Amino acid sequence: MITTERYQSVVVWLRIRVLPTLWCGSGERGHVVRREWELEDLIECWTLDEAEFELLANKTGATRLGFALLLKFFELEARFPRREDVPRAAAEFMAGQVEVDPELFGEYRWSGSTIEYHRAQIRDFHEFRVATVGDEDKLIVWLASDICPMEMSRDRLRAALLARCRQEKIEPPTPGRIERLLSAAEAPVMAALRRRGSRSSGRVHSPVVPPG
Repeated sequence: MITTERYQSVVVWLRIRVLPTLWCGSGERGHVVRREWELEDLIECWTLDEAEFELLANKTGATRLGFALLLKFFELEARFPRREDVPRAAAEFMAGQVEVDPELFGEYRWSGSTIEYHRAQIRDFHEFRVATVGDEDKLIVWLASDICPMEMSRDRLRAALLARCRQEKIEPPTPGRIERLLSAAEAPVMAALRRRGSRSSGRVHSPVVPPG
């Protein structure tokens, strides 16, 4: 019987099998990571709306530009970027919108209280929350029961986990933590495969005794 939850899991699996072949980009993170951006793509993906501009109030210089880029990146990817994840073309396009010199993006601080406050603002705006230990345990169980039996590619498992986090409106764990969650999800499936292999190789066939 295919339950609603099981159906949704299959949809996620199909999505991670098919969508990577459709993106214009060249990275597992989706269409933000690409080598070149056309103007129409920049307009579609990186244009701030009125509500987003309101979040920029009282922000100036590098802080204003950095916050705007984090905001739109999170909308696209449902995760926060590293500095190197932000396309230069996007930074230049955004700089024009917020009226800041694009070179100031290099001065945006990627650690400390300011960026933590920015991340909290962005999570609230998109109605996301930080993943808890309980959330991580549920992700492991879901991957192990619904995704790993169909897909063992580490890249596709990672994509499934990120898609699930987006669906549940959870900020994904750190990259290192994600790898540990994937390993935990793979472990019971691999153990079951090893047990099955041991039983198959350990069978002793009785010799056929000819009649008479």
